[in-house]
Amino acid sequence: MLARNGAHPIAVGIDFGTTNSVVAFAMADGRVESMSWEAAWSAVPNERTATFRSAMMFWRENGKVAHAAGPEAIARALTETGEQRFIQSIKTHLASRLFTETRLYGQRFTVEQLVSAFLNDLFQDGGLADEEQKQVRLLPAVGGRPVVFAGERPDETLAMERLQRAFGGAGFETIDFAYEPLGAAYWYGRGLDHAETILVADFGGGTSDFSVLRFAPENGRLKAEPLAHSGVGVAGDTFDYRILDHVIAPRLGKGSLYRSFDKRLPIPAYFHAAFAQWHQLSWLKSPQTLAELRKLQTAAEAPAALDDLITLIECDLGFELHRAVASLKAELSSMDKAIFSFKREGIAIEAEVARKDFETWIAPDIAALAEAMETALTQAQVKADAIDAVFLTGGTSYVPAVRGLFVERFGEKRVYIGDAFQSVASGLALLAADRIRADLE
Repeated sequence: MLARNGAHPIAVGIDFGTTNSVVAFAMADGRVESMSWEAAWSAVPNERTATFRSAMMFWRENGKVAHAAGPEAIARALTETGEQRFIQSIKTHLASRLFTETRLYGQRFTVEQLVSAFLNDLFQDGGLADEEQKQVRLLPAVGGRPVVFAGERPDETLAMERLQRAFGGAGFETIDFAYEPLGAAYWYGRGLDHAETILVADFGGGTSDFSVLRFAPENGRLKAEPLAHSGVGVAGDTFDYRILDHVIAPRLGKGSLYRSFDKRLPIPAYFHAAFAQWHQLSWLKSPQTLAELRKLQTAAEAPAALDDLITLIECDLGFELHRAVASLKAELSSMDKAIFSFKREGIAIEAEVARKDFETWIAPDIAALAEAMETALTQAQVKADAIDAVFLTGGTSYVPAVRGLFVERFGEKRVYIGDAFQSVASGLALLAADRIRADLE
């Protein structure tokens, strides 16, 4: 399975992302092959996907805690399968000292244990035999890491320690890490035959990272020299938050009031603040939180809205809500207006959203992206007119306001959009292969 067309893999690149994860193999003949998985949610027979959703589903089975990840977790999220817990955006917790562990059906999980379990499923579900999985874990491997980790006051040292332990728990005895935009740059630079200074912008789910690199021929090979890196905790999930906060949360009780004796008080903001962030949504499904919401509902002036919020949490509808938000974002990338529609378990939310309104909501985020981009240029001591090419990767690069930021700064002819999901992992695999060759020289 690993060897294809007479070539065998010599290195592996692993892009463990906030929203999606990708695995790529550098082959002995110079090609790069991506791992694929059965699209368990699809009605199309034998359909496969080259992206593995960074999500997990937990449930109790025969007295034990069972779990699934990626496509299988999505398939379970889309069907009625009884009591279960859907968790996504695990990566967002890596740099947080506040997240030490969670308990799922009585079993304790640290964040690194969650990531290890996810990585094990990532490879077990990829159609590889047991022996092939062992071979993969012995290959020289490079994993991606953001320039700046997501979250408030992220602890980079803690995040990297957790990543190392997580990969070790998944069977990788040695794993190197590289900045994710460096991986994207390697993918872009694979076809260059001349010197070039490039800016790479990698937009993930939790962070957006920028790197300035200079590619130059050296000894018959193109050498990549990193000049500067910068990053910011603003990315696809942030844009989702703006939609949730403006379109959805008000219809689920945000801003409404409840009565306490003779006073009218606002519904506590933390319910909707947590609800509007994917990595927090699953943790609302606790007996304490639901009990508090039900108590508020009895005194609420808009009890039906809180009832919908409770239903959404109880029925684990986070992924389906995520899909509806993603669909709206995609439509707004090509249309001036689009309809947001979400109908499940008696919840019905429908609203027309204009692109100009969406761009108003994300304006502070676009400004933060621009600042991080300028920081990279300043640290690299490179002016905008000295950048030969700008390479954008990640799903958020298709948002017109994001793309427009770079077109306005560098001109349309210098801006390239790469494969939204495969660039980073493929480049990391090439980077791992180059490190092997360098060690042999």
